[in-house]
Amino acid sequence: MIKEAMLYDKLDNSKVRCFLCAHRCEIGLAGFGICGVRKNIDGALNTLVYAEVIAANVDPIEKKPLYHFLPASTSYSLATIGCNFKCGFCQNWQISQSSKRTSALPQKSRLMPEEAVKEAKSAGARSISYTYTEPTIFFEYAYDTAKLAKSRSLKNVFVSNGFMTPEALETISPYLDAINIDLKSFSEGFYINVCKGKLAPVLASIRLARKLDIWLEVTTLIIPGQNDSEQELSSIAEFIAGVGKDIPWHISRFHPDYKFLAQAPTSKQVLEKAKKIGESAGLRYVYPGNILEGFDTHCYSCSNVLLKRAYFDLTENNITNGKCSFCGAVVDGVYET
Repeated sequence: MIKEAMLYDKLDNSKVRCFLCAHRCEIGLAGFGICGVRKNIDGALNTLVYAEVIAANVDPIEKKPLYHFLPASTSYSLATIGCNFKCGFCQNWQISQSSKRTSALPQKSRLMPEEAVKEAKSAGARSISYTYTEPTIFFEYAYDTAKLAKSRSLKNVFVSNGFMTPEALETISPYLDAINIDLKSFSEGFYINVCKGKLAPVLASIRLARKLDIWLEVTTLIIPGQNDSEQELSSIAEFIAGVGKDIPWHISRFHPDYKFLAQAPTSKQVLEKAKKIGESAGLRYVYPGNILEGFDTHCYSCSNVLLKRAYFDLTENNITNGKCSFCGAVVDGVYET
C-alpha cells in the first residue's frame, strides 16, 4: 500500500530529502531511498510498504531480546520487507534485503493498524513489537499502529539497528515503551564496510532512547574475527555502562548465514570472555544469547536469582512489586505490579 511518508522535505527540481534514518537520502524523481521501500512519486516521498506485512507472529518478549520488560509476556511481532543496512551476516536477509525496486518479492499480506491491534489483543499479547527487519523503514505503519495500540492498553517495542534520526525517535517516543538496539561493533570501518552505515548515529540513538525514558536493552552479535577482540568488546561494554549500568547487554552467538557462510560460529569461550568484560565494566546484567544457558537474571545487590528461565520460559520469579524478594533492591526494568 502506497502512503505519503512522514519526516521528509521537498527540495528543488522535484527532489525530496528523507530524514527518517541517518542516511538522510536525497531522492530524485522516481528514485528510491537506500532502504528500497521509499520512493519519490511526483515530487512527494511515499512509503510503498504501509500495512504490507511479511511476518506476523506471537513471540515471547524474551525473544526480542528483552529480559527486563514485562517478563514472560508475549508480544505480537510485525515486519515489512526492507532495511537501511546491508549487513552481510543478516539472519533475516530473505526479507530484510528485499526491495520494492524488484518485482520478485516475498509473499505478503495486508494488515491495517486496527487489524494488527485486534490480532494482538485476541492473542493475549501485552505488546506489539516492530521487528525482524528494521522498523525505522516502515515507520508510518509502525507509528499509526503504535499510537492505536497505546490507546488500547498495549505496549510498543522496537527492535532496531539504531540508525534512525533523532527526529524519528522523538516522534515515536510518546508511544514507544521499549527498544532493543543492535550495537554491532565499535568500529567505524565495520559499520561502513560490513553494514553500509555509520557508528555515530547508533551511539546517538542509544543515548537519546535513554534520555527519552524508553526502556533500553542492547544486543551485540559477536562474530569471530570481526568484532570479538578484547579491545572492541571492552569499548562496547564501557560505552553502554557510561550511558547506564542498568542497561542489559545481550551478547549473541553468531551462526553462519547469508554472505558469511564460511565464517565459524562464535565459541562458548568468547561469549564467556564477553560476559566477564561486561561485568568488569560495571554492567549489572549481561546475557549470552543464541545458546542454551545463561538466561537467568540475578540481583545486582545480593546475587540471588530473580528470574529463572529455561530458554524463553520463565520458571521462577522472585521479583515483588519491582523489587528483589530477597534483599529489597529495586530491579531495573518494567514489570507488572
